[in-house]
Amino acid sequence: MNSRRKQRLFAVSSVLILLSAAIGVMLYTLNDSIDVFYTPSEIHNGKDKTGVMPQLGQRIRIGGLVVPGSVKRDNDTLAVSFDLMDVGPTVTVRYSGILPDLFREGQGIVATGTLETGTLIVAHEVLAKHDEEYMPPELAEKLGVHHKKPDDGAYQ
Repeated sequence: MNSRRKQRLFAVSSVLILLSAAIGVMLYTLNDSIDVFYTPSEIHNGKDKTGVMPQLGQRIRIGGLVVPGSVKRDNDTLAVSFDLMDVGPTVTVRYSGILPDLFREGQGIVATGTLETGTLIVAHEVLAKHDEEYMPPELAEKLGVHHKKPDDGAYQ
C-alpha cells in the first residue's frame, strides 16, 4: 500500500472511532434522563411483551388510578402517600410537595420518580389528568378502555 492510501485509511478510521466514541458518550449521558412508563401490574409482573421488570433505583413513570381511601397526608409537612392501581395489584407512591388541584381519590394520575422497593415509588412529580375522557394509552389498553379524543369542538 502506498503512503497516500495509508493516510486515507488512517483518517477514515480515526473519524469513525471518534464518531463512535461521541455517540457512546451521548447515549451514556442520556441514560439518566430516560423515564420508562409502567403500570402497577407491570411493576409486579414485568412488561407484557418482553417481561422486563424495573430495577430498584430506576427512574420510572407510573400511571394508574388513586385507590379510594389510600391517601395519607402528614399534618406537619407536605408529604403524602397513596396507592395506585390498574387492573391488578397496587403500588404505593410517596410524594413530598404540592399535589395538583385535580388530584383526588379515584383519579387517574401519572407520577415520575424512582423505584425504592418492589412496591414503593418515591415521586418527584405528580400529574393529574385534566379531562374525564383522557387516559394514557398504555393505561387505557390495560383497563380495556377505548382511548378517544373528546368531541367537544375544542380541538378543531
